[in-house]
Amino acid sequence: MYCYSFSNWRHLSYITSGEINGGWFNSLEKPAFQPPDKVLGPVWTALYLLMGISLFFVWKSPKTDLRKIALWAFGIQLFLNFWWSILFFSFHLLCISIIDIVVMWILIFYMIFLFRKTKASAGYLNIPYLLWVSFATVLNVAIWILN
Repeated sequence: MYCYSFSNWRHLSYITSGEINGGWFNSLEKPAFQPPDKVLGPVWTALYLLMGISLFFVWKSPKTDLRKIALWAFGIQLFLNFWWSILFFSFHLLCISIIDIVVMWILIFYMIFLFRKTKASAGYLNIPYLLWVSFATVLNVAIWILN
């Protein structure tokens, strides 16, 4: 199982493309429920669009302590989202990426709770994101176990 190998340092702009397109990722054993690579781009595009709309709703809401905490939760989970790709694809740290994605999942859940209290529709717009990250977590664990 890949866990502590820093064997592949790349520029951040090439985090996934080289690894998915004929690289390290293709050499891994994957579970039967692994979606095709061509599905990932459109799914993430839709999720980021929904996240952006929900962020806009919260950003435009009255300035309160709740709003401030909600925006911080959004920022931190987005930071963890960004680092997951680096941990998984660039550093090949499958077990560390599991820790990252689990913490990210908790923060997304908390963010949805806070967004919903700030503006209900902002919270609901992130439910597909939480569901996708739930699936991605299971997938991450399955890939780690298989390799």
